[in-house]
Amino acid sequence: MKSFGQTDGCKDGFDLKDISKLRFDSIAGYARHPKAALTGEEMAYYETEDGSLLGMIVKDRADGDFAGLVFGRDAKLRFRWTSMTDFMESSEGARDELAKKTGELQDAPDEFHYQDDEKGEPVDFFTSVHPPEKLHPDFRQVASEIGFFPARGIIEPMMRWHEDLDGNFVEQFQSTAFDQRIWELYLFATLVELGFSLDTTHAVPDFIGKSLLGSVAIEAVTVGPTRQGAEIVPPPPIETEEQMDMYLQEYMPIKFGSPLFSKLGKKYWEKKQISGLPLVFAIADFSSPGSMIYTRPALERYLYGYSYEAAHDAQANIVAKPIKIIEHRWGEKVIPSGFFNIPDAKNVSAVISTAGGTISKFNRMGVLAGFDAGDVLMKRTGILVDPDPTTTNPLIFEAMVNADGYRENWVEGLNVYHNPHAVIPLEEHLIPNAAHHYCDADGNRTTNAPQFHPLESRTEIIGGVNVAQMLAEFEGPAIRFGKLL
Repeated sequence: MKSFGQTDGCKDGFDLKDISKLRFDSIAGYARHPKAALTGEEMAYYETEDGSLLGMIVKDRADGDFAGLVFGRDAKLRFRWTSMTDFMESSEGARDELAKKTGELQDAPDEFHYQDDEKGEPVDFFTSVHPPEKLHPDFRQVASEIGFFPARGIIEPMMRWHEDLDGNFVEQFQSTAFDQRIWELYLFATLVELGFSLDTTHAVPDFIGKSLLGSVAIEAVTVGPTRQGAEIVPPPPIETEEQMDMYLQEYMPIKFGSPLFSKLGKKYWEKKQISGLPLVFAIADFSSPGSMIYTRPALERYLYGYSYEAAHDAQANIVAKPIKIIEHRWGEKVIPSGFFNIPDAKNVSAVISTAGGTISKFNRMGVLAGFDAGDVLMKRTGILVDPDPTTTNPLIFEAMVNADGYRENWVEGLNVYHNPHAVIPLEEHLIPNAAHHYCDADGNRTTNAPQFHPLESRTEIIGGVNVAQMLAEFEGPAIRFGKLL
């Protein structure tokens, strides 16, 4: 009797290899309809040795029998369901039939897998459409350097599913808006991971997701660098504690406030296609290189209009005392604090953000999904919420991304800031495994966070090493924790 993890060839010598759910989802998960989970339970995933076909074993929820599904590339090179086996009494029998089916299809013409609903031609997203001098430096890295091959491997199949309703996604991805497009791809991957199917019939807002648990509308927002004409104005220095305080208390709230306030002017809630749905603004900070690592407190300060200082309660426990903020001032710029207090903001159910919506996230997820970087090792370090309620300091962590036992998903590290005045509140169950933050009219905060919730992290790429040897010598858990001193 064969196990699911066994590599097995059919009579033609056409092998199937066991793959993870993450790898399957990275290549073909975008074809999944949420309602499929009502009738079938996904049991195992496979890939042919040449990568031309994918397979899945499903268990019928009503009858308890098993079948194999085959996925091939459509006319736009997207993996979609194209064939299946008969239902079998055992998973092993379905697995054997799946191997035979993929063997039979290895010589089938490409057109066998076409769906007759494809529009347009497949696009190679990493073939430059610009002269070299116009390419974004990060795009050049991802497109050419071996250390970013995992990111490229996971982005390519994803982008074939991302509908370019504005018609300029590839052009901007390669040049003027690399960060913004990566942020949209991160949101796309996260929504798919959470079980949403995406309505691609409307360009506004960016995403309308529908799942078995409900629907949500999301508009992507980014914070860019300050410019004077075509020139980028450097951010203020943050070398001293005083400089960092002013940067987080005054400068960055204004930076967050500008694009969020502009989005209010679009009045997305008046669009017929999202009537009755919770509307979410998803904001990412790309105001300066690496800024998203430490600007999270500034966003929360601006959204709710409160800062906090340490105090003691009647039992001498340390508590956070809320201090109302009236405005944020930087030079000649002054804005009122408290985005959620703006009258029209009542139509925004929540604001979501993460420090993880960057190319480093795609690189790590690419490694986990089996898009190997060869002789490249990835080491991740950062801080996370300490689940101990008696402490006010976060934990530090260090992780070896290539090591067995390392786990990560797209939603990890996502923060959801709920609007206390929302006309249509966002239900927590629509975005599980994120940290959900609340603040009442008196500034009292509550947070529901998962056990492992990174606040920030950095990924070090170590090239030119024998990864297998280093991992063989690596001892201990894939993720280590420590106290922040």
